[in-house]
Amino acid sequence: MVSKTRLILSDFVVSLMWVWSGALIKIFVFKVLEMEHDSRGEFLKNSLSIMNMFLFSFLGKVTKGGTYNPLTILSSAISGDFSQFLFTIGARIPVQVIGSITGVRLLIDTFPEIGLGPRLTVDIHKGALTEGLLTFAIVTISLGLARKIPGSFFMKTWISSVSKLSLHILGSDLTGGCMNPASVMGWAYARGDHITKEHILVYWLAPIEGTLLAVWTFKLLFRQQKQDEKEKLGKTE
Repeated sequence: MVSKTRLILSDFVVSLMWVWSGALIKIFVFKVLEMEHDSRGEFLKNSLSIMNMFLFSFLGKVTKGGTYNPLTILSSAISGDFSQFLFTIGARIPVQVIGSITGVRLLIDTFPEIGLGPRLTVDIHKGALTEGLLTFAIVTISLGLARKIPGSFFMKTWISSVSKLSLHILGSDLTGGCMNPASVMGWAYARGDHITKEHILVYWLAPIEGTLLAVWTFKLLFRQQKQDEKEKLGKTE
């Protein structure tokens, strides 16, 4: 019970910090350093974003699982037992959403000029397809890294961070390239459009479907790989 409470508190704090970190990087690069949105400014912002993802990966280890993205814990909850799934759906994901909303509200009160977060710039179907495909890609990469490089924190975090950043850039002009329903919910709540069809379909249903598809596809491929290995061992014997 104590460990679950600690995990929930960690999710809240980390989710709040994640919203702030992304905004502070932009403020530092474009306001403090007064760099333009050219190649130099974008390079520095992206470099700081990768360093930021390393920081939050380290926080995840320190807090023994605290994270800011519902999709991360959803993919593992699907593979776990039913009690873990209920705990994830009923407690951890709502707390991540509350942490993100709290972070956005504090951020807007502190820096009113920061804006109101990512917005959908294409029609709802293209937006849903974009977020679904981006989520499918990053969840598949994360599952592969967890299995292929289990002991290398730096290498796993480096590949994961660069992959997330690349996918974010690909989708940034369409949906914001978020791949994080809780974070988007924070900004949408501030705008007052968190219960619209566009928000629910593009930033919640599509990423969840992408996550489910990635987990099931990965399980199917890995099960097939294990069967092939057993058949090879049987033939050699």
